[in-house]
Amino acid sequence: MFTGIITDIGRVRAVAQTARDRRYEIETAWDTSGIDLGASISHSGVCLTVVEKAPGWFAVEVSGETLSKTTLGAWTAGTKINLERATRAGDELGGHIVSGHVDGLGSVVEITAEGGSHRIVIEAPEPLHRFIAAKGSITVDGVSLTVNSVDGRRFGLNIIPHTWEATTLGELKVGDPVNLEIDMLARYLARWQETA
Repeated sequence: MFTGIITDIGRVRAVAQTARDRRYEIETAWDTSGIDLGASISHSGVCLTVVEKAPGWFAVEVSGETLSKTTLGAWTAGTKINLERATRAGDELGGHIVSGHVDGLGSVVEITAEGGSHRIVIEAPEPLHRFIAAKGSITVDGVSLTVNSVDGRRFGLNIIPHTWEATTLGELKVGDPVNLEIDMLARYLARWQETA
């Protein structure tokens, strides 16, 4: 489990296709001696398992299913990614409860400066938009955010200067795809309504 609070912007240092899956090596500012093999780390919202590590970097393997359903398939050497280590019991829950399981890809349709902040409008795919509510939580590329407004399939977010600078959101452009994870509570409430 994660909280959507990014603690490092990592960088893909190498990509290789293996006999099993695609392998990514990720550069990080974290002290990798404290990362266990088998640890779960959120990579721009995608929970992946550490399979190898050395000072300053670690490696993960990604299945074809994950590559087809997230932005990871387009990652190349040099791609910057939002990183978050798994939450430990007793840690501060600064964002919201995030599983690291991407529900779908959104598309950035508008970016507007508003004072020191930026407003981003994203279009969600069908039927994912049904689970997005104004003042609810959503995870965009692994970042926990509050939805400001909803208009059909589009929703608006206000990105404060700190988040703009401390995550990869500040590098987004109109047309970019983003990993979306809806609020876990919304997912379960919707399922309950369907089966009640």
